[in-house]
Parts: sequence; C-alpha cells; structure tokens
Amino acid sequence: MAEKTEDETGTGTTAATAVGPGEQTAVGPDEQTAVAPDAQTEERPEEVAAQEHPEPAEPSSGTGQGAAAVVSVALGVVSLTGGWPGTVAGARETLVGQLRTAADASVATQIQEVYGDAWNATALWAGLFALVALITGVVVLVRPAFGAPGRAARAPWIPSVAWAGVALGVIGLLLAVLKYTGVLLGLPAAS
Repeated sequence: MAEKTEDETGTGTTAATAVGPGEQTAVGPDEQTAVAPDAQTEERPEEVAAQEHPEPAEPSSGTGQGAAAVVSVALGVVSLTGGWPGTVAGARETLVGQLRTAADASVATQIQEVYGDAWNATALWAGLFALVALITGVVVLVRPAFGAPGRAARAPWIPSVAWAGVALGVIGLLLAVLKYTGVLLGLPAAS
C-alpha cells in the first residue's frame, strides 16, 4: 500500500509497499504509486497462447443420432421380415392352441386356436418393431430442433437414414395391421 509521508522540506513523497495479487489500493490524484516488478502478475506462455488462439468448442459429432438412425432402419427391416420374438411368440401360441383345443372341436375352432392366434401374435410383434422404428426415426429427425443453438450441423447421411427408418416403420406398421385384422393373408374359411 502506498503511504504519503512528509519530509523536512514539506513536500509530499510516496513510499511504496508491496501489493499482493488481487489486492487493490486507493490512490488519490496527487499521489503516485510505485509497484515492485515482482508484484506484477506475469502471464505464463501457455496462458498467452490460449488467449491469442482460444480452442473452439468441440462440436457434436452426431454419433448418437447416427446410431439411432441405423437402429431405426434395422428395426424397420425386422418388422418386415419377422424377428425371433415374433417367431417364438407365434410358436408359443400354436402350442397353447393345441393344448386348449379338444380333439372333438370344430375345424374352425382348431384353425383359430392353433393358427389364428399364432398369426396374430406374430403380427403384434411385427407391429411393435415397426412402431419403435417409426418413433426412433422421428426422434432423430426432430432432435436438432430441441438441441443447443450453437451446435455444429450433423452429417448429411443421418437424416437420410432416419427417413429410411421412418418409411420402413410406416410400411411395417401398415402390414402388421393388415395381417392382424385378416385383410392380408387371412385365415382360410372352414367349410
């Protein structure tokens, strides 16, 4: 801190004292301060380089969105071709239908219990995969609208793959509904 002292001549002189980093001194208009060179804050070369050339914020690479788009397409394909859950559910319904159906049941009842319920279970699983594919594709497409405004643009292939997943999901969902309702490949009529 600077202190003003009087000498014999009556003129004011300023004596300098060391000031630590972060400390401030109040100096009047007629006072002068002398700061020791070791009290000045010296910047290291790394800090100077960082101030001159700040590192840009790391942009999002879109890895998560790309992966979700690919998953959407894969789920859409599974909904069209059938997956092991649908196959297992269909086989289970066939077994349950065989166990529930009496030997003297009518042909229409046997067809419905053994084959109809299995067909419906397969259609339900295909519809579930198609719905998840559709939702995943839509989420990937609308995700940038809810992201941070300063984020970098995503790779151009991501929306294309997401649209493919949405299309496969819509087609799979439509086919699953048609299969379940019997419009597409319905059960044969027992005569």
